[in-house]
Amino acid sequence: MTTSPLWDRAPVSGKNTLSEQSLCGKINIRGSANNGRFLKPAEQIFGLGLPLEPNTLARSGSSTCYWLGPDEWLLHCPIEETSSLIESGRSRLSGIHHALVDVSDYYTVLRLEGPDSEVLLAKACPLDLHHTLFPAETCAQTRFGNASILLDRRGKAPFFDIQVRWSYAEYVWNYLVRAMKAL
Repeated sequence: MTTSPLWDRAPVSGKNTLSEQSLCGKINIRGSANNGRFLKPAEQIFGLGLPLEPNTLARSGSSTCYWLGPDEWLLHCPIEETSSLIESGRSRLSGIHHALVDVSDYYTVLRLEGPDSEVLLAKACPLDLHHTLFPAETCAQTRFGNASILLDRRGKAPFFDIQVRWSYAEYVWNYLVRAMKAL
């Protein structure tokens, strides 16, 4: 089984919590949102509409798709479905400009929950995370200290999913744990 650099870290609990989420499938999708020959089959293959506006995402069942750019998305899906979705996509999109790449073992997802989650993230993230500017069910690619992350505000309660490359996972984890202890 594939494991991230944080596989042996116990969740940090207290007023705020930090945990690594279970490994899920992650597919980087590239194609033209202006091309109906790409967009419609992609939506059928992945079971949800690809978000077309910056900082948006789409959820359906156990899958989430994040807008990364005008021609790029990141799909989270059950790990056991990753290969079949890529194979189906490559088959159905044959002859149409596209790319589907399995990046499941490239990113891990940390979940930060609690009343101070915005304050904790603000220690190293330049975004204004106030809920009026970064509302629930939005996402943004940004920085957390020296790491590039994809940040997703989940639900109305203050909690965030932080997608980070495995090579920076320990850095982000340790930074947040130190910040949590300092509160």
